[in-house]
Amino acid sequence: MERRNTASNRVVFLALFILAALFLAPVLVVLMNSFKGRFYISETAFLPPTGSMFVGLDNYFNGVDKTAFFNAFGYSLYITVFAVLLICLFNSMAAWYITRIKSTYSSALYYLLIFSMIVPFQMVMFTMSKMADMLHLDTPTGVVVLYVGFGAGLSVFMFSGFIKSVPIDIEEAAMIDGCNPIQVFFRVVFPILQPVVITVAILIAMWTWNDYLLPYLVIGQKYRTIPIAVQYLRGGYGSKDMGAMMAVLVLSMIPVIVFYLSCQKYIIRGVVAGAVKG
Repeated sequence: MERRNTASNRVVFLALFILAALFLAPVLVVLMNSFKGRFYISETAFLPPTGSMFVGLDNYFNGVDKTAFFNAFGYSLYITVFAVLLICLFNSMAAWYITRIKSTYSSALYYLLIFSMIVPFQMVMFTMSKMADMLHLDTPTGVVVLYVGFGAGLSVFMFSGFIKSVPIDIEEAAMIDGCNPIQVFFRVVFPILQPVVITVAILIAMWTWNDYLLPYLVIGQKYRTIPIAVQYLRGGYGSKDMGAMMAVLVLSMIPVIVFYLSCQKYIIRGVVAGAVKG
């Protein structure tokens, strides 16, 4: 029996190792090519930078200069941070209301939010861009508002699933002690939601940080986020500074990777709790 378990564990480990290598391979390819000259990348994309191919940090300096990287970084950071904060705050409150207040209105609201998860963004993007222009949402703050709406379906779904596992007796005890509903939420419920809050924060942060289409449709060239700025490394007649593009992509990946690694111990627990509880 022990030999069978050992053999099965080895097979599982090998399979997971292969999957990890497949997922990490594109990142390693981008990292290697960020140190190559622009004319070598297309021909030697999967080879390490050696000899005349190696240009050191030149691509990073060129990419930062050509894309105004730090301005783009600031806009991306502003949009991502505030979108994550507002989604975690407002949508957790909405999920608590929907879960605890049993009514036709709350049920209809919940199913409408769930339905929004299956509506492709391409179906609403042109209408949304027109409405955003009419409402003067063509600013980084306006994009944050739109993200709060688009992120409501998934976040409310996950928060609701987790809140169903929280005993209501805890909230009733807090109300007996004199807490009003707002105090109950912030002093009792929200601290308990920490695992799923971090999970939602990670998912929303990766989505908003890497998103190209929504900011491009709403704010365009006026406030360039990093995905938009990368596209401006394309020159005329189809020319592209691939070295600088790879370097900027590496720089843009670092904040998300650091954030994910610092919070990864919560993500599986939060996803499982938010998906299957209740």
